Amino acid sequence: MVNMLRQDSQDAPLFGEDDGDIRQRKSNIRHPLASFFHVFFRTSAILVYLLCDIFSSSFIACMVTIILLLSCDFWTVKNVSGRLLVGLRWWNQVDKDGKSHWVFESRKTHSRNATSGAESRIFWLGLIVCPLFWIVFVFSTIFSFKIKWLAVVIMGFVLQWANLYGYVRCKVGGKSNLRDMAKDYLGVQLFKQVLKKSEEP
Repeated sequence: MVNMLRQDSQDAPLFGEDDGDIRQRKSNIRHPLASFFHVFFRTSAILVYLLCDIFSSSFIACMVTIILLLSCDFWTVKNVSGRLLVGLRWWNQVDKDGKSHWVFESRKTHSRNATSGAESRIFWLGLIVCPLFWIVFVFSTIFSFKIKWLAVVIMGFVLQWANLYGYVRCKVGGKSNLRDMAKDYLGVQLFKQVLKKSEEP
């Protein structure tokens, strides 16, 4: 597989980097529907999984509901909320020779549709936190021997981590080594802390 990159800037804030730049951005939520559904589908899938035994005795109904919510979440995050909230998108395309290409895009620096700091925080928080729940669900399903739920929780894990991986690759410029990105981020944060302490009287 070949990775392609169409990235002109690091325009969308990631995790909490560069607080000065975030403060300069508009803090209001300009896409309320996209922000709502970015969180709604993924949290709903988690809640249905946790509470399905209380409200329904039908495993099939619960499984279908969770799969539909996960599918809606994957489509919404990949095609709508990522583009509107943080100016990022990714997809896979197959060329004439049958080769698969991963394409990563980010909004240009001088785009009129500047990224909102509030929307960016909503996007990255939802994108990062929810997949962690599915990791816990996978292990809890295995250790509690609830094998019938294993396919469902694995699907939740794969779909949500696919979006997380794709958008992190968009943000870091399609770098192949995400470990280096994490080290760079931690180094920047440590450097900021050192500067703050040195400025104190």
